[in-house]
Formats: sequence, structure tokens, C-alpha cells
Amino acid sequence: MTSRKASIKRNTKETSIQVTVNLDGMGKTNINTGINFLDHLIVSFAKHGMMDLKVDAKSNDGIEHHLIEDTAISIGLAIDKALGNRSGIVRFSYASVPMDESLAEASVDLVKRPFWKLTLLIKRNKIEDMSKEDLEHFFQSLLQNLNSCIHLTVKYGENDHHKVEAAIKSLAVAFRSSASIDKKQKGIPSTKGSM
Repeated sequence: MTSRKASIKRNTKETSIQVTVNLDGMGKTNINTGINFLDHLIVSFAKHGMMDLKVDAKSNDGIEHHLIEDTAISIGLAIDKALGNRSGIVRFSYASVPMDESLAEASVDLVKRPFWKLTLLIKRNKIEDMSKEDLEHFFQSLLQNLNSCIHLTVKYGENDHHKVEAAIKSLAVAFRSSASIDKKQKGIPSTKGSM
């Protein structure tokens, strides 16, 4: 099996982002975006997805929205690149993850056909140091750039922090399973012969 590692550098007038991922890692992280809750979400995604992930993200224009968006884009692109042609993977998976009173579900198809559906049920305008719209945009940008079909839904909950954390963990667990190597699968897991 070839190494499933990738690096992405994204430099614009707005941000400078470097991401390195190893899909067959142990959940080791080195995350530095300067936004505490964003760092927490990315660490949770890597830890429960069992991927080694390094993210160094700097703002060049002082606008958090740009930093959050470009970080999500870069992580998604790095994972897509590390997946390669997706030969020999399980491909499909789902996960239901609770966090106290909240429950989130993720269904993942790692086909190279991007579609995403997101329901977070956030009520407050801010969670920790991130606005509601920036949190939603982080998830949207990540899902869009994973180049996969993903449905991510918070089913219910009262605490917005718990809802968002359950969502990122359910995505991580479903991704980990769908990206895992299927010992019975030979080649591309599709009747088309390509993804």
C-alpha cells in the first residue's frame, strides 16, 4: 500500500496556511490557528479520525472569517490528496456520536463527487471565540473540499458547544471507517471502475 500522506500550502493576500496529513497515523496533532475553539475542533477531528494532522494557519489581513475558511479548505484539500485514487478503501460509513444531551450523525461516501448536507442546530450567535456563521462556514468549507458525499446532522441537543463537538466527532468516526483499508477490496470500490 502506498503512503497516504499529503501536504498543502495555501498562500493568499488574506492567509498563509500549511497543512500536513497522514491518514494512517495515530491521531497526533500540532494545530495552530490562533482561534482556540477552531483548534479544539480540528484536534478532535484528527484524534477521532486517527489521522496525524499538522496545521499552521496565519492571517495576513486580520480577518478571522478568511482564516477559518482557508483553514477548512486546506484541510479538506490535503485529505482529498492523501486519499489518492481511493483504491482499496471501505468507501461508505456512518457514525452516531453523543455528547451529553446532544446527538450527531454523519454518513460518508468517499466517492469523488462532492455533495454535502449540513444541519448543526446552533442557536447562539457565538460559541466560545467563534461566531455562529463562521462555525457553519468552517464545516461547509471542510465538507465541500473533502471531494466526497457527506451528510452531517445534529439530531438534537440543548448546549451549542456539545452539538458542534458531537458533529465534528461523528464526522471523524465516520471518515475514519470509510477511509480505512478493506482487506477484501481489490482496486477501486465502485462498479464503474473509477471514482
